Amino acid sequence: MSQPLAKDIVGVGSPIIDMNTFVEDRFLETIDGEKGGMELVDKSVIDALLNAIEDRPVRKPGGASANTIFALARLGSPTSFLGMIGGDEDADFYRNAYTAVGGNSRLFKTAADAPTARCLNLITPDSERTMRTDLGAAAKLNPRVITADDFKDARHVHIEGYLLFNRELMTHVLQTAKEAGCTISYDLGSFEVVRSAMDILPQLLRDYIDMVFGNEEEVAEFCNHDDPHLAVRELGKLCRIAAVKRGRDGALICADDAVYNVQAVPVANPIDTTGAGDYWGAGFLYGYYKGYDMERCGRMASIVSSEVVRHIGSALPEDSWSRIKEEINQIQ
Repeated sequence: MSQPLAKDIVGVGSPIIDMNTFVEDRFLETIDGEKGGMELVDKSVIDALLNAIEDRPVRKPGGASANTIFALARLGSPTSFLGMIGGDEDADFYRNAYTAVGGNSRLFKTAADAPTARCLNLITPDSERTMRTDLGAAAKLNPRVITADDFKDARHVHIEGYLLFNRELMTHVLQTAKEAGCTISYDLGSFEVVRSAMDILPQLLRDYIDMVFGNEEEVAEFCNHDDPHLAVRELGKLCRIAAVKRGRDGALICADDAVYNVQAVPVANPIDTTGAGDYWGAGFLYGYYKGYDMERCGRMASIVSSEVVRHIGSALPEDSWSRIKEEINQIQ
């Protein structure tokens, strides 16, 4: 078995405080927007909603790439996270939560005049989430604050899909990470991201990105058809490794022209799929940078992602991590 790497896996994206709270459907009738949707709002809207809710939300560190990096840190991989936090108490909470699980906070950037990003998750009795997000400081991340020094201690960079909404920032991160000698993985993030960037996304995948991860909806948008077996091969022509995440149907991984069909770990009563795709990426990257073959990397990814759907939110309790590590150790 290979030894853990001394160099970091660096995540790039938006550090967001997830605030989970349970509400009745009648509460949603009092606010704008559709049930199950996500809307970007400002700080005042979040504060007004919090004042109208009886129970105090449970705060957890979140964000797409951040979920992957937090999970990698819990698995024992050396990690850092590059994102913009504010100059507030939420920033201290986020940074402390990350270092508590073994992450290196050296790459956090600070916008002292902005609040740390927050996402209020309004969970109704049917487990559906209606989200209100204030990007705050996270939206202030820009090319001027990212240099080659940020990646000098990194071996790999993992980028969330939403970064592509800022094309200048995305291109700068890709170029800077490549110049530093890093490999790069990219999670497509959402079909909206793919749809908005089809004029440049194929070129970015071909020229900069070594690994691409996406769910069936996202890769269908990219490939303009809904055959995941064909899609993973098409993506595999652009990137060295491509993966299509299929939920309960497992995943397809294309590497070196070979396709691997990875089975999902069955979960009898899944509660919440939030973060499952991000955790899949963590399990895969953990296995890959420990030197394991594609099949074992995929099995590790399935183990990690299956655990998160048993809980509300993407943060897992300690006993879950003990179970994950025990199951992973059995296939190493």
